[in-house]
Amino acid sequence: MTWDDLIKQELEKDYFQALVAFLKEEDKNHTVLPLRENRLQAFKLTPFDEVKVVIIGQDPYHNWNQAHGLAFSVEKPPFPPSLKNIFLELENDLGISAPSSGNLSSWAKQGVLLLNTVLTVRLHEPLSHQKQGWEQFTLEAVKQLNEKRAHLIFVLWGNHARKMKAYIDPRKQTIIESAHPSPLSAHRGFFNSKPFSKINQALKKYQLEPINWNLNYKS
Repeated sequence: MTWDDLIKQELEKDYFQALVAFLKEEDKNHTVLPLRENRLQAFKLTPFDEVKVVIIGQDPYHNWNQAHGLAFSVEKPPFPPSLKNIFLELENDLGISAPSSGNLSSWAKQGVLLLNTVLTVRLHEPLSHQKQGWEQFTLEAVKQLNEKRAHLIFVLWGNHARKMKAYIDPRKQTIIESAHPSPLSAHRGFFNSKPFSKINQALKKYQLEPINWNLNYKS
């Protein structure tokens, strides 16, 4: 299985054909983020057989110079509030101070699939592409990972991501969950949850290379 296999399989389904038609109209009439060439960036940077960790987000950031196809990642500063809180927890957990860049591509290249459940959004209109088919596609990606891979670590931050739990087999995967890093909920269980060290502990248990979370790392 590759991500191309998944895309070809889903392209034959009515819901995906409807999604493609919807996106054509949206691109014609609105500014859609991220740019077309970056919409599947999470899959490009983290091939199916190289996934070690899955961090699930909701939909892309909706302002300029932010979304580029990886959940929680931004192309340029300033950092959105959730990402600021992720970096605060990274420092609390592992002593890695906040980087100058919010681009999480180096995590993706090490096997961290940064997967939003919805992969596009209209400029300045959060959640504007909900319920158009993306959720079905990304759920299928999670199902295929769960079925065909073992010893993966699924990171579920907040209630939206926790909906995926029903499709993950805890007998062969590791699930790490907490509140969402958003300012609305970070103080209710995200801060001090130590997700980064927990992920690396699980990888070591599976005899896999831990993730270097320092964003100055060049893969």
